[in-house]
Amino acid sequence: MIGLLIVSHSARLAEGVQEFVSQISGGQFPVIAAGGANDGSLGTSVERILAALEQLRTADGILVLVDLGSAVMSVETALEQFTGPPVQISNAPLVEGAYLAAVEASNTVTTLEQVAAAALQARELIKVYE
Repeated sequence: MIGLLIVSHSARLAEGVQEFVSQISGGQFPVIAAGGANDGSLGTSVERILAALEQLRTADGILVLVDLGSAVMSVETALEQFTGPPVQISNAPLVEGAYLAAVEASNTVTTLEQVAAAALQARELIKVYE
C-alpha cells in the first residue's frame, strides 16, 4: 500500500485535495494533509510534515505532492529527521497529480514508482481544446 501526503501552503487547500482524493479512492489507502504554518497562516511547517510522515509510517512507500517549490524544501528538511518507508516528492501538479496517483494507488498491486509515474502524467493533461 502506497500512502499519499499532500503538502500545501494553505491548510484548507491541502485538506480539500485530501478530501477529493480520499473520496476517489474510497479509503483504500491513507491520504494525509499537511498544510499551512504552525500558527494557521499561509506557509509550510516541517513539524506538520514530519507528523504526517509518521502517520504514514506503515505504508510501503509515500508519495508527496506539493503546491509550490518552497514546500519541497520543507519536505526535504522533514525527511532529514524521518526514518521510515521510502518517500518520493512528486513534480506533478498538485490536484491532477493527486488524482492520477490515487487512481494508481487504488490498485492493490502497485509500487511507489508506479504511483509516482502516474502522478507525473498529469503534466501532459490537456484541459482545454482550442
